[in-house]
Amino acid sequence: MSSARLTRREALGRTGIAVGAAALAGELRPAEARPRERRKGEPFGYSLNTSTIRGQKLPLVEEVEIAARVGYDAIEPWTSELDAHVKAGGSLKDLGKRIADRGLAVESAIGFFEWIVDDDGRRAKALEEAKRTMDLVHQIGGKRLAAPPVGATDRSDLDLMKAAERYRALLEVGEAMGMVPQVEVWGFSKTLNRLGAAGLVAVESRHPQACVLADVYHLYKGGSDFAGLKLLSGAALQVFHVNDYPDVPRHAINDAHRVYPGDGVAPLGVVFRALRDAGFEGVLSLELFNPEYWKQDPFQVAKTGLEKMRAAVRKGLASKAE
Repeated sequence: MSSARLTRREALGRTGIAVGAAALAGELRPAEARPRERRKGEPFGYSLNTSTIRGQKLPLVEEVEIAARVGYDAIEPWTSELDAHVKAGGSLKDLGKRIADRGLAVESAIGFFEWIVDDDGRRAKALEEAKRTMDLVHQIGGKRLAAPPVGATDRSDLDLMKAAERYRALLEVGEAMGMVPQVEVWGFSKTLNRLGAAGLVAVESRHPQACVLADVYHLYKGGSDFAGLKLLSGAALQVFHVNDYPDVPRHAINDAHRVYPGDGVAPLGVVFRALRDAGFEGVLSLELFNPEYWKQDPFQVAKTGLEKMRAAVRKGLASKAE
């Protein structure tokens, strides 16, 4: 997303974000009980963001089964799906066990709360919503939650140092719950639309668990240079949203244009080499919103997505320049 918890390790050397090596306190998460072994030679893990098959309107349990059958390492649900699961009478504890039993992890989840806005009252409500949604994700074994600039997307004058203070407050909420919110780049926003802006907020939060959630589509939409990823350490980029896009100008492109990795014009080789060189060892999460894919068999969409992600990574890391 639109789309961290640190067990990964050192300081963000080039930018100064310190990340703790110790695992957060608390019991072992269900989804950590039986992690799927990463395939030999795979530099990254692979996750299915459920937006990729959301148009088929499947229950979350069925999406879990698809991700497991296809062979993903993790699944990245939306908190609205967790709410729907509970509303339908489902147990989050049982769902977490199912996810773990299928060999999947929940490396990240997608939720929305106005943590960054100037209005104190709205921000206070946002922190309460953040606690609520973090609890949902925590119950299924989740580790991280996206923190996009919801509520301030039309602001080009928001003080990023104040945003950093607010991100720290959000991180402190997460730390108390065994969760890490990831400050997210949103290319269509006027706030945090660039990698550098999100990086500044993370650095200046001065919190050991600060991290950034970036996305191929959003980096293009917002005008960031993909090579800038190498300036962040792998510890600061723990989950990365993967997709591709056609040859459409930045001002005209939207979420529906996202296509499978390798089917567009994004310089994915630059992206994957930058991630590798930065020491990224996390998961690539396939996040698509393509209405044409939503008309197709969800299993086939998920399968094609994983195959194309792996192929794009192999090709990108094997090439030397683009």
